[in-house]
Amino acid sequence: MITLKEAVTKSDLKKFVSFPFSLYKDSPYWVPPIVNDELETFNKEKNPAFKDADAWFFLAYKGNEIVGRVAAIINKIEINRQKVSKMRFGWFDFIDDSAVSEALLKKVEEIGREHTLEFMEGPVGFSNLDKVGVLTEGFDHIGTMITWYNHPYYASHFEKLGFVKEKEYMENKFPFSNADPKFFMKVNDLIKKRYGVKAINFTSTKEVMPMADKMFDLFNETYSVLSSFVPITDIQKEYFKKKYISFINPEYIKFIVDKEDKLIAFGIVMPSFSEALQKAKGKLFPFGIFHLLKAKKHSKDVIFYLIGVHPEYQNKGITAVMFNEYYKTFKEKGIDTCIRTPELEDNIAIKQIWKHFDPVIHKRRRTYRKNLG
Repeated sequence: MITLKEAVTKSDLKKFVSFPFSLYKDSPYWVPPIVNDELETFNKEKNPAFKDADAWFFLAYKGNEIVGRVAAIINKIEINRQKVSKMRFGWFDFIDDSAVSEALLKKVEEIGREHTLEFMEGPVGFSNLDKVGVLTEGFDHIGTMITWYNHPYYASHFEKLGFVKEKEYMENKFPFSNADPKFFMKVNDLIKKRYGVKAINFTSTKEVMPMADKMFDLFNETYSVLSSFVPITDIQKEYFKKKYISFINPEYIKFIVDKEDKLIAFGIVMPSFSEALQKAKGKLFPFGIFHLLKAKKHSKDVIFYLIGVHPEYQNKGITAVMFNEYYKTFKEKGIDTCIRTPELEDNIAIKQIWKHFDPVIHKRRRTYRKNLG
């Protein structure tokens, strides 16, 4: 007998966040979050996503044992402004028991029907900066702090319950040695002369902050053409600046501006915190913070988190200017491996950006959909 309980109190939400720690306790590939950061994500007073979203958090019990969890999410911007009648769900984890996964997804479906929504899709978060997709290939590769990891049985549960693939994502990586500096230097010089653009590098977070809003505006412009895109609001900009920008090495943030100093492209790269987070075991203190700071300074693996190029400058070689700057920074840091975040399989523009690096697809993930009509 599976029973569901809505997690409302701080104690219940802590159980919600903690469940994967037991589900993946023996996995060398799962990367745990920082518990307090996850709790803040679900705090309606602290996460500005709740200004434009409603969310419900459910725990599945078998007797007194927690055996699954799911977050049901309604994004009002998506529904009211973009007219996408979608019921979202994410943070979906469960033991290998179809009664558990079915009970959790039926609860999401029930909420979707109550709000007369047309379909449900997941796993997704509140916005495009949240984690996305269930892993379908690459279970023997360590996860990252910006992706969900899951057991191989997850996909089969979706399919047995009548869900179909909605979107396919790929994750790629390549050795830094694949980068050809001659190519970047040559194209870099040509593009700078042709368009009058220049690169801006940073040495401190304080230098980045005044331009961060423009970066998020450009992010909205760059990705608005993609399916399922929900723009970042002004209040979310402030939240993300505090939560992420101060956490990223300033030398890993690159801006490209035109001759009028207007931002036309940006790149955000993060050092890999995967092994540091495994050592931290969900806690910053007393020792977790030291593992993270060590990784921030010394990690030889980096993750390309976001790249944005203004629509007017796409397919014009602007990324060569950016990669030329990254090449110099990575060479100085002794970087070994470059990892890319999940990218939509049908995003042709992003494939063009990376074609010179000979990347290897090492993971695949997807979201699943079910109609509610």
